[in-house]
Amino acid sequence: MKIAIVGGGLGGLTTALLLRQAGLDAVVYEQAAELREVGAGIVVGPNMARPLVRAGLGERLASFAVALETAWEFRRWQDGRVLSSQPMGEECRRLYGTDCYVAHRADLLDMLRRALPDGVVRTDRRLRELRQDGDGVELSLTDSGGRRTTVVADAVIGADGIHSAVRPSVAEEEPPRFSGLCAYRCLVDARRAPELALRRVQTLWLGPGRHFVHYPIRDRELVNIVAIVPAGEWRVESWTADGRLEDLAAEFETWDPRLGRLIGAATETKRWALYDRGPLERWTSGRVALLGDAAHSMLPFFGQGAAQAVEDAVVLTGCLREATGATVAEALARYEEIRRPRASQVQLMSRGREVQNHLPDGPAQAERDAALAAGDPLKQSAWLYGHDAEGALTG
Repeated sequence: MKIAIVGGGLGGLTTALLLRQAGLDAVVYEQAAELREVGAGIVVGPNMARPLVRAGLGERLASFAVALETAWEFRRWQDGRVLSSQPMGEECRRLYGTDCYVAHRADLLDMLRRALPDGVVRTDRRLRELRQDGDGVELSLTDSGGRRTTVVADAVIGADGIHSAVRPSVAEEEPPRFSGLCAYRCLVDARRAPELALRRVQTLWLGPGRHFVHYPIRDRELVNIVAIVPAGEWRVESWTADGRLEDLAAEFETWDPRLGRLIGAATETKRWALYDRGPLERWTSGRVALLGDAAHSMLPFFGQGAAQAVEDAVVLTGCLREATGATVAEALARYEEIRRPRASQVQLMSRGREVQNHLPDGPAQAERDAALAAGDPLKQSAWLYGHDAEGALTG
């Protein structure tokens, strides 16, 4: 069986790796001239880490990712008082079978690329047209020089993000929803960062109208910063668009001074408007299926975007493993049936999370803080971290 994957991000490469390990002929077509992951840090939760470990990448992942000692350490904006924290380490391994990591996206992408044979990822291939019939799917691709290539496959997987070129072949097109927020992203040299930011901790500072996240990555050589603030007039949805450090600093000038020192250690920032989509009514059409952000783009407040794509890849592989050319459409429909409810739930729960994070000081904020302090965050995360994507195939 020949499977064409459109999109060479984390979801697309994970899918290619798992399919090929299952004995299927999967090839990735990526529109960029070179394979690279923009952005910066990412949380690799246990539900994402377990499939990577099972795929033989556990040792490689641990070589560059930072295993967290604590996650979801919520702090008060004004003075840094800890409202709640989630011990990880040994307890996380006992409950969920692996560590919770944080990593640089580029390192994850490189790990997946190196795990694939040469020639599996074909760059500079932009999808122009897709046609299917009862026997297969034909893709028309062009390179940057305008040269056209035709590919015929038994199945096509659209793993090409929120602006997917594959999705119109599956679902009715609708514009992304603007959240009203934007994210500032920075990578800070650890030698310039305050000691607080170097701990193996994912920290979230909550305050009126905004929140601030930081954690170390790349074996604690860098500190990743994500600051979520009102977007104002900013509408640029690009991980490579430059922001201004003075604007970022102004957003948090009245907060705990340690944040000011961390922002002051940054040398540049990117600014990204946050968009998502509502759950799609369908992910598949015949021999074509969507995966990752193409199927369920979500806001980043649960740190689950890439993890849900990896779960997709696990289930998709299980469904296609036993399929024949004649039963591809049935296998893809089963993949949608298993995955769409859970991914849609995570998608909707990620939407609106900022309302709780951004409460102004007052009774509602005090009630939120009390609830955070009274909870058991690690066990409360069981629905995310403990999910067994492989088990869902037989459940």
